[in-house]
Amino acid sequence: MTSNQKLRDHIQDHLDEITTMLNAYLRGENTHVIKETLTRIGRNQKTPHWYPLLKKGHMPNLDGKTIGSVIEMVLVGVLEKQTLAQFNIPPLDINPAKGVDIPLLNLGIKSPSKNFCTSEPFFSAYERVLGNTNDALILLTDYQTAKKNPPVTIQILTAVYLKGSEIADRNLCAIAQKNRDFLYHKSEALCKKMLQFLCHANQQDWRAKALLTLMNQLSEADDVINNSISCLEKNFIKKQKETLIKGGEPLAQKELQHLLEIKTSNTKVSAIINAANDWVIDHHQDFARLPNDNEWQRFLSSPLNGKIGLSFALQWRYNFGAIFK
Repeated sequence: MTSNQKLRDHIQDHLDEITTMLNAYLRGENTHVIKETLTRIGRNQKTPHWYPLLKKGHMPNLDGKTIGSVIEMVLVGVLEKQTLAQFNIPPLDINPAKGVDIPLLNLGIKSPSKNFCTSEPFFSAYERVLGNTNDALILLTDYQTAKKNPPVTIQILTAVYLKGSEIADRNLCAIAQKNRDFLYHKSEALCKKMLQFLCHANQQDWRAKALLTLMNQLSEADDVINNSISCLEKNFIKKQKETLIKGGEPLAQKELQHLLEIKTSNTKVSAIINAANDWVIDHHQDFARLPNDNEWQRFLSSPLNGKIGLSFALQWRYNFGAIFK
């Protein structure tokens, strides 16, 4: 049997053809070709209730998440009946419960619309820098526009293939890549704390965002770091004034004090990272564990080549804007 890596390589090499065929089916052209596949992977192995609409090139009036499921099923039809038909592989299935949409290929499918965002189940904060263990097809749809003009006809505007490590936050990966080697050789413990902070930082929080600025300057001279802290102090004061004018609750002065203590420290690298560690403890407590052995080894060997935006709450929020703009 052909390896799933070879199958994924074939898919990556034929993205344009896949997109063209997928769009043809979504317009209702020759849908009989994939009806058997849709029936087999449909609920209770029945032809999906939306198939009669698909034959007309229309979509049911459903939410974006459900539309995404329809696109996934049609895509499986494309892969099975056309793209991978030359290979001797078992029938494909969709099973996100296994942690990946198409288990046989070890391939995920994400279909954001023009807001470029999707939400996915949250497993580990370290995915934010390490990415996924599987690759994914990112299919940009016109759903946001199409839903305003029923009957809804969905098309794929463009498709991008991302390696698992690329499905990570590009800005946080850039900071990690910049610091990993020199910090690892300086202190493995400090390097682990850096990774822990990058994966758990809330960039809407003033102190966390300020610490990310300093984390990006770990290898800079002390005077450069001190100048940055001075700029951050001015920003803090300005933000306080603006908040008071609006009648809001200003930030506690201790939020700034954490940074000012770094300014007076003679060991800037450890001071910044320990301040970041204090933020993690203050905001996440036991939730924010250090990386386990598997995550740590993945970090040390990772290309740290994240390409998207990635934030988390109860679920991951993926932002694919950077790869499509």
